[in-house]
Amino acid sequence: MADIIKKPVKITETILRDAHQSLIATRMKTGEMLPIIDKMDKVGYNAVECWGGATFDASLRFLKEDPWDRLRKFRDGFKNTKLQMLFRGQNILGYRPYADDVVEYFVQKSVANGIDVIRIFDCMNDIRNLQTAVTAAVHEKAEAQVAMSYTIGDAYTMEYWMDLAKRIEEMGATSICVKDMAGLLLPYEATRLVTALKEAVSIPIEMHTHYTSGVASMTYLKAVEAGADIIDTAMSPFALGTSQPATEVMVEAFKGTPYDTGLDQKLLAEIADYFRPLRDHALDTGLLNPKNLGVNIKTLMYQVPGGMLSNLTNQLKEQGAEDKFYEVLEEVPRVRADLGECPLVTPSSQIVGTQAVFNVITGERYKMVTKETKDVLAGKYGQTIKPFNKELQEKILGKDAEIITDRYANHIPNELDTLREEMKQWSQQDEDVLSYALFPQVAVDFFKYRQAQQTGVDVKTGKDGNYPV
Repeated sequence: MADIIKKPVKITETILRDAHQSLIATRMKTGEMLPIIDKMDKVGYNAVECWGGATFDASLRFLKEDPWDRLRKFRDGFKNTKLQMLFRGQNILGYRPYADDVVEYFVQKSVANGIDVIRIFDCMNDIRNLQTAVTAAVHEKAEAQVAMSYTIGDAYTMEYWMDLAKRIEEMGATSICVKDMAGLLLPYEATRLVTALKEAVSIPIEMHTHYTSGVASMTYLKAVEAGADIIDTAMSPFALGTSQPATEVMVEAFKGTPYDTGLDQKLLAEIADYFRPLRDHALDTGLLNPKNLGVNIKTLMYQVPGGMLSNLTNQLKEQGAEDKFYEVLEEVPRVRADLGECPLVTPSSQIVGTQAVFNVITGERYKMVTKETKDVLAGKYGQTIKPFNKELQEKILGKDAEIITDRYANHIPNELDTLREEMKQWSQQDEDVLSYALFPQVAVDFFKYRQAQQTGVDVKTGKDGNYPV
C-alpha cells in the first residue's frame, strides 16, 4: 500500500442541491436559500453544490422560478466559495441525449452565470458520453470533475475502476468523484477503492454517497483515512436518510486528527439553526416523508437504490400488485443482467425497475417492453460493461436491427438554431433557449407565467390578473 499523505479533508456542502432533492423532491425555493448565503460563504467549504441535477426542472415546473436567475443570485451572494453543479453528460439536465452544440452552449452559459465546478456523469459510465461536456468545461476554464457511477457486480472489479479512473484523467478531468448513488459502498471496500484510485491517478478524489443503507459516515471515515481529498456532506437538518451524512458530524469526527477540516462548529450551528425550521415545515406539510429519514437495509440486500425502491412500490400500488414486491426485487438483477449489468442510476434505474415490474405483473418476461428498454438494447444509452442478452436483443428489435456501437450523439445534428427559431417569441435572455431545449413544454408554460407577471395580463385569457402558479 502506498504511503498516504495525511492532510485536512475538504467538505463540499450539498444542502442547496442534493440534500433537498433527496429529501423534499427539490422543493426548496430560492428565497428560502438566499438569507443564509452570507454565513455559508464564511465557512470555508471546498465548494457548495447548488445547481443542476433536478433543480433546473423543479424550478421551472413546480416553483415557477428561473433557474438561471437563481444561479446569478447565488453567484452574487457567494463571494469566496466555489459553486458546483451536477451535469448528466450528453443528457445535460434533461432526459434525452442532446446535440454537441447544445451541450457546449449549456456549459458556456453555466460558467458565465457563476458555476466554478461541473460534476459530469453518465449512467453507463460510457466516457464517450462525457467527453463533449468535459472539453467544454475545460475550455471555459471551469473545473471538470467526472463522476464514476458506483455499483457492484462481478464485472465491476478493482481493475475496472482503476482503468476507468485512468481514462477519466486522460480525457482532461480535473478531479474524480466516486458517485455512490445508492449507498452501496461499504467502509472497508472504500479503503480498497480509494487506495487503488490513488495509485492509478494523480488528480483529487471526491467521495459522494447517500445515507440510505446506514453506512455512509463509516464509509467516509475509511475513505478519508485511505486518502480521499473531499467528501460531500449536508447540514444536519437536511442530512441522513436518503441524503448525505451530516456536515457538523463529519467535521467533529475529524477534529484533532490529521484530517481536521478546520471548520467552525459555531458558524455551522448558526447555519443549521436557519435550516431547521424549513425542515420542520416540510415535515408538517408532508413534503418531507419521515420514511426518507430512516435506514433501508434492503438497499444492500438487493443492490437497489432507495429512490428506486420507492418507485417500485408506487408502480406496484398503481397496478394493485403490491404483493408482487419481492418478486419484482428478485427480477431486477435479472433484467439488469439482460441489459449489460448497467449501474442503477437515473435514468437506467427507472428503466430496469419499470421493465422488472412489467415482467412480473404480465406473468411473462418481456411480453410488454418499454421504449426505453428498446433504446438501451439499441445502444442509444451507450456501451455497457457486459454485452446485452443477444437472444433478447434479437427478439425485441429483430435480427436485422441496426445497433448503435459508436457514440449516439454522433447521429444527432446540431439543434441550437432550430430551437432558437421555435421559441423566439418567448426569448428574453440568451439562456432561455437552453431552458426550452431541456424541457420544451415546461419552459413555455414558465415563459407564459413570466410574461403574465411582467405585464399583469393572463396570456391564456388576455385579461388582467395574476397568472396562476
